[in-house]
This record gives sequence, C-alpha cells and structure tokens, in this order.
Amino acid sequence: MNREKAVNTEEAEKTVPTERAASPAILRNRVFLYLTEFFAGMSVMAVELGASRLLAPYFSSSQIVWTIIIGTIMIAMALGNVYGGRSADRNPDPGKLYGRILIAALWIAAIPVVGKYVIIGISALLIFSVSSNFLIIAAFAACMVIFVFPLFLLGTVTPSLAKYSVGSLEDSGRTVGNLGAFNTVGSIIGTFVPTFVTIPSVGTSVTFLIFSGILLALAILYFISAGRWKRKAPALLCFLLCCLLGFSGSFAFWEKGLAYEGESVYNYLQVKENDRSVVLSTNVLFGVQSVYMKNQGLTGMYYDYAMAAPLMVEGKRPQECETLILGMGTGTYAVQCGKYYEGMKLEGVEIDDRITELARRYFYLPEDVPVTTYDGRAFLNAVDRKYDVIMVDAYQDITIPFQMSSFEFFSLVKAHLKENGVMVVNMNMRGRREGNINQYLADTISRVFGNVYTVEVAGSTNRELFASDSDMLSCLEAGRAEITDEGLYAMMERVAGNLQRYEQGGYILTDDRAPVELLGMEVIDDIIADEVAYYKGIYEREGIKGLLEGF
Repeated sequence: MNREKAVNTEEAEKTVPTERAASPAILRNRVFLYLTEFFAGMSVMAVELGASRLLAPYFSSSQIVWTIIIGTIMIAMALGNVYGGRSADRNPDPGKLYGRILIAALWIAAIPVVGKYVIIGISALLIFSVSSNFLIIAAFAACMVIFVFPLFLLGTVTPSLAKYSVGSLEDSGRTVGNLGAFNTVGSIIGTFVPTFVTIPSVGTSVTFLIFSGILLALAILYFISAGRWKRKAPALLCFLLCCLLGFSGSFAFWEKGLAYEGESVYNYLQVKENDRSVVLSTNVLFGVQSVYMKNQGLTGMYYDYAMAAPLMVEGKRPQECETLILGMGTGTYAVQCGKYYEGMKLEGVEIDDRITELARRYFYLPEDVPVTTYDGRAFLNAVDRKYDVIMVDAYQDITIPFQMSSFEFFSLVKAHLKENGVMVVNMNMRGRREGNINQYLADTISRVFGNVYTVEVAGSTNRELFASDSDMLSCLEAGRAEITDEGLYAMMERVAGNLQRYEQGGYILTDDRAPVELLGMEVIDDIIADEVAYYKGIYEREGIKGLLEGF
C-alpha cells in the first residue's frame, strides 16, 4: 500500500497541473508560448530604446539619462518577475497573463499620445520645487510614470510561461532554457530593429505603436482561441484611437510652423526658420545647436569669434590655411570662413549624416565643402593628414562626448596640427562653480598646448578657447592689420581685446576618468536656476495662481 502511494506521488509530481488541461488549443502547442516569450523580449528592448528617444529631446541622450532608463526598467522587470511567478502559482489561468500583455500593449500605444505631455508636466512641477539635480530627478520621475508599469507587466511573462510550459520535471530544464533563448533572441532583434530600421524611417511614435500592435496581436489570438474575445473588443478600438492620435505627434508640440522635424539614428532634429535666421535644435528644453543668420554678415555668435583661429597661424594667411572642423553640424563656421577667407580649404567631420543633409538644405553649406560621416576622434585615428586649424565643435548641452574631451584626444588633435597650427574649441556652457566643466576642459588642454587663451562670447553662454604652441597673440595682431573688411576687422578687434590667457589648474580629464555628464549637469542646474528665478519668486510668493496670472 505504501509503495503504491509513493508511485502515485511520483507520477503526480511529473504530470501537468490539472488546470492546464482546460487551456485553449493554441497553448497546447508550445510554439505559441515561445512566440509570446520572443515578442515580449523584443518589445521590452524596443520600449527601452524608444524611451531613450522620447526623453532625449527634453533631457538629452547622455549617459545619465541612459542610466536612469536602464535602472528603472530593471526595477520594473524584477518586480514583474516576482509578481508573475507568484501569480502563476496562485492562479495558473493563462488568461491572466495575456490580459496583462493586453494592458501593456495599450499602455505602450498610449505613450506617443500622452508621453510628451507627461514629461513637460513633470518638468514644469519639478523646475519650481527642485534646486539641484533637476535633470536626474525629472528624467527618473518621467521614466517611473511612463515606462515602469507596462514593463512590470511584461516582466511577468517569463515566470508565467515557465509555469504553463513545463510538462514534467524531466524536461523542465530544457523548456525553461528554450524560453530564455527565445526571450534573448527577441531582445537582440528588439535592440537592432528600432535603432536601425523603425526609428530612423518612421520615428519613435510609430515604433511604439508597431511593438504595441505585436503584443496586442498575441493577446487577441489567445482570447480568440479561448472564446473570450468579445469582452476584449474595446481594446482594439483603444489601440486604433492611439494610432490616430499618436501617429503624427510633435516632441515640441508648442512650436508652430517648424521647417523640419524628424529623427536620425543619433538625434531628434528640429529646424525653425524665419526671415532673419535658421535654427537647428536637438533638444527642445536646453537651447539650440546651430543658428544661421540670413543677413549673410557677421552675427557676433561663437563661430564669428572662432574665425580668429586662422589669423593666429604663424607664417600663413587665412586663405592659405587648411581647416578641419570636428563636429561640422550645420556648417555655420565653414560658411563664414568660406565667405571671409575666400580660398580656404575646408573639411568637416559629422557623425550624423541627417544633420549634414539639413546643413546643405537649410543652412547653405556649399556642396564643395566635403563632410565625412564619422566620429571625430575615430576620424583622426584613421587619417594621417595635418591641418593648420582644427575646430572642435562637438559639445552640446550635457551630451559632451567623453572621448573628445580627454587628454588623449587633445594630444591626438595636436598630432594632426601642422607646425604652428591652432586648435579652437567651442565650449557652450559657462560654469560658475569651482571645478566646472570648462575648467576641466581648459586645464586638460593646457597640459597638451603651451599657450591657451579664452574669450567669452557676448550675449551667450559660449566661450571660445584657442590653443597652440606658437605666439598666437602676435600672429593675430599681424593678421588683423591686413583685414580689409570693416566688419571682420571690428569683430577681430573685439576678440583680441577680450582674450584672456588661461592659467592651468589641476582639473584633468582622461580616457579613464571623464565625468563630463555630471559636470555638465551642474551647469544645467545653474542655467535653469537663472532662467526660472523670476517665475520661481512669483511661485514662492503667490503660488500656482500667481504663476498662471504672470504668464
């Protein structure tokens, strides 16, 4: 009797739970379960990459933002794993899982419709209540509100499917391994497809809708098989509504009459044009990347100040200089140099070919100025040519490429300069605190070059830095004396009169240690504090009512 009981117990441990016998026919073939795992893994990665593109126009695409995205998503997935396992043990009805997938699909579909408004709303609330680390707190809050819940639901997929898939203890390892493999392969594909296919070709909003539709299709197939579809029919209507409302949403929804708005592999891109200027923005909250003034004259902007660099090259006239621009952008510096130093050989490097297209289309960059689509440092590593002037203009808000800010990088730039060559760097954020990003950059450059001078660009947060081993001031004086254009002469006189010799300090950036994102964030905090000080005072005195009346 005891032997018979033991045998029955052993057989019970190896058999499928009785609830599985009532599962829909579609689940009796493990292929559908594996497909569910595959597309769930794919969708998680697609949403993660979509999150980076949704946040980038507002908070940049820096390492800080990526850390926040990855961290919050891992939190959501971990909690989902725990809940999914417990839920499957407590109630092994597959309908519960596919119901969660259905909800996740609808939530993801709603992101293009309401996500940007949530981000702006959170930013508006925090900007008046947070005095430091605004970027971190706002990005983290936006991630938590927008992305944690649907990814928590998708995190329940793997443990739930393991419960439904394991037929016996004898094949449990193989089944769980197959589920993990399908999830991993789906995640791999979900990493590449948004980055190289959907986001560049149809945009972030449609990418969310595509992967939401895939998840919705999985859930629909299950409920149709289970004969329970009628109660889920409103979900399809909600998805279609999201498609209609979210398909053409603009990141800068408050802007009207944009000349261009789109996305590339690297950036969100926005072009604004009026009678006076053309502006390129890659971040709708923290300023612009390039401004071109249509008057075809000098503008007083940073690229006019940087035109002093060719005059600082000893033994050469500006027209004879060979100039390389790392971070060509829209080519405003090249256009000005080409106009005032006719005959100068100009060459650019720009990692984003879409920006180069916009430069030719909207910013009057001549077709005869060659632009190589490449990373600036990688370009220097790949070529042996030397130049008279190298302009480094690859810094924007806090997305300073660390590999183009280190001692090793500036040493590489120097190696590509001819004798008496000059490097000019556009530093677009002025820090007030000791040990700010500009101090780090200037100190690092001072370790490489014998002479370093800086000049503040009037009316902006830009600062131009000139570096060489030659006597740049004497060359500038001699070159300025030969200028015949009155406007250019006055501009160079302003530069010469405001140049300050930089005294080296001890702040050094290296390939091993270059915390440029954190340093940049400190400057962003200062800029925000300056910009909102007036409205913050109204808010503190009169509350939200006074603030609304002030607007």
